[in-house]
Amino acid sequence: MARRLEQKVVLVTGGASGIGRAAALACAREGARVVVADMAVAGGEETVQMIQAAGGMALFVQADVSRGREVERLVQQGVETYGRLDCAVNNAGIQGDLAQTAECSEENWDRIIATNLTGVWLCMKYEIPSLLQQGGGAIVNIASNFGLVGSEGMPAYTASKHGVVGLTKTAALEYAKAGIRVNAVCPGPTQTPLVAHVLSQQPQLANQLVEAITARVPVGRIGKPEEVAEAVVWLCSDAASFVTGITLAVDGGFIAQ
Repeated sequence: MARRLEQKVVLVTGGASGIGRAAALACAREGARVVVADMAVAGGEETVQMIQAAGGMALFVQADVSRGREVERLVQQGVETYGRLDCAVNNAGIQGDLAQTAECSEENWDRIIATNLTGVWLCMKYEIPSLLQQGGGAIVNIASNFGLVGSEGMPAYTASKHGVVGLTKTAALEYAKAGIRVNAVCPGPTQTPLVAHVLSQQPQLANQLVEAITARVPVGRIGKPEEVAEAVVWLCSDAASFVTGITLAVDGGFIAQ
């Protein structure tokens, strides 16, 4: 059976852990050569080693997606190494500190927006020219269920992810005729370091928080990074050739409520 991303080159940001790592591994399993980007060197290199151990090809590039020059260098290095870029998974993001709107600090706001929203825009800014040179391709932006609904105590995160959804739709319209498909995946509660960070902020309530989060998910459990990665692979593949501008919730029914 043919692999879905055979001979394609896929760039994955935030690939050192969580959904980014799962997406990188899944893309490699489907035949892609993967450029793994992250600020965390050890985790990024470990992802590359995992891909190579399974017989795949991968490259790690350290990059801060909130800095344009680093993103430009990241894309250039990927293209120089593999000769092309076919798909991009713009996943890098941070949770930031929990605080209600009036208590959220300017520093916290600026840091979250710079990574989660400006970072996705910068990635697309430098990815799209390479995709145009190839005559098309696919971009998958990782948003969140909180890019579709609100969340108390997370004003900057929620705003950033709503912004990613809007940016995705705009780019999809702009480049549809050029053969570039742009979609967003909106994960619900998922077993990732971001969720672990939220729980670590209130360790004495960790078990209760897990139970409360799980209770809000209709399927009755938290998702796995690999489940989100499957949606990413499909959107990158030719099987989704008529799909652009969508927000695909992978959330166990969370936003259907």
